[in-house]
Amino acid sequence: MDGRNLRQELVQAARMLFSSGVMQASGHGNMSARLAGERMLLTRGGGLNEVTVEDFAEVGFDGDVGAAGLPPGTREIVGMHACVYRERPHVGAVIHTHSPHVTSFAIANQPLPSAYEAMLRWGVTDAVPVAAWAPRGSAESVSNIVDQIRAHPDVPAVLLGNHGILAFGPDPVATARIVIILEEAAQMTLGARRLGGERPFPPGALEKERAHMERFGSVLGRPG
Repeated sequence: MDGRNLRQELVQAARMLFSSGVMQASGHGNMSARLAGERMLLTRGGGLNEVTVEDFAEVGFDGDVGAAGLPPGTREIVGMHACVYRERPHVGAVIHTHSPHVTSFAIANQPLPSAYEAMLRWGVTDAVPVAAWAPRGSAESVSNIVDQIRAHPDVPAVLLGNHGILAFGPDPVATARIVIILEEAAQMTLGARRLGGERPFPPGALEKERAHMERFGSVLGRPG
């Protein structure tokens, strides 16, 4: 996909996040899409509520060549996005938000369990892990994210301790859907805990889900 179409997909993904109601009051977040080679499109500013196709800069994974002219707050998070692309060759987009319910798990430093069927339909059977806190975009923070990505190869997101969520998927729209599903899962899990707690899926649930979906021609979602 060329850069112009990717920009349009990123804008569409941002609109999805707001129309679904999963964004926090500030609207803060950032998103990126993989380009050929070790390059990506990355949001220039800190808000996604009014992002346009012109609000994305072409940036190298190293943050040097293409990062000229980026504001300091954006230069800080280049490594946070680049590390996902380096660890997950099939990931095409990364989105970071502070969606309230899933961020509650991040603030509590508690993994988000897979107890909501929408997660299962994306092939997510493991809890979404927490990367320990370190200053945003620092080498320590990036290392903590990489540790969780390597330890949990089948999850499409990492919770950022005391901060928010970092989700990744095959393209911007699919990644926005992942954020929406995980925010729903977090909200419903917190509600379930007021009723005695969430219950895990029975053994073999993923296989049953996959067989059921194939029967009707549906395709299992692809984690990042």
